[in-house]
Amino acid sequence: MTEPGRPVGEGWLDRLADPQVTRHLIADEGEIIIDEVRRHWMAVIVPIIELVVSVLVLFMMLFLEADYFWVPLAVALGLAAHAGFRILEVHMDRFVITNMRVFRVHGIFSQHLATMPMQRILDIAVHKPFIGRVFGYGHFVFESAAQDQGLRDIRFVGRPDERDLTIQRVIQRSGIRRSAQMGRGDGM
Repeated sequence: MTEPGRPVGEGWLDRLADPQVTRHLIADEGEIIIDEVRRHWMAVIVPIIELVVSVLVLFMMLFLEADYFWVPLAVALGLAAHAGFRILEVHMDRFVITNMRVFRVHGIFSQHLATMPMQRILDIAVHKPFIGRVFGYGHFVFESAAQDQGLRDIRFVGRPDERDLTIQRVIQRSGIRRSAQMGRGDGM
């Protein structure tokens, strides 16, 4: 039996490689996805280098005696498995901006979900290292009323300025900032 909204024929492997962010929406309250942020491609550079090194190690097998071919084979398979796991880990990491909250879903075998309602976001710091400015990514640091939460650092966000503006617009449209500003203006 298939889940509602899931195409027929989609198997367990497809479900394993998809973080399924829509199942975390509060659809009956009208929550919709504004932006689903996948990690920037620079987050997989190190695993890709690992894959290239594993191929080079495989070529070493051609130059070794037949008794020792298994050593580079084992090293290459280990490197390739580690790289594949890291690539899947990056693929499964999603940061989602909705009209009500922001949340992050990540994890391969066990999934972790961290949520922050828009009204709890006090500040968003965007850090763009030099290499991030060149390739178009940055890192978010969320400051909230509850400092101990699982949604503080979001790394390798593509187009960070645009995503920051999206969050600011959602906060503004929800009326959270207007009411906070009115409250400060009335007391003075």
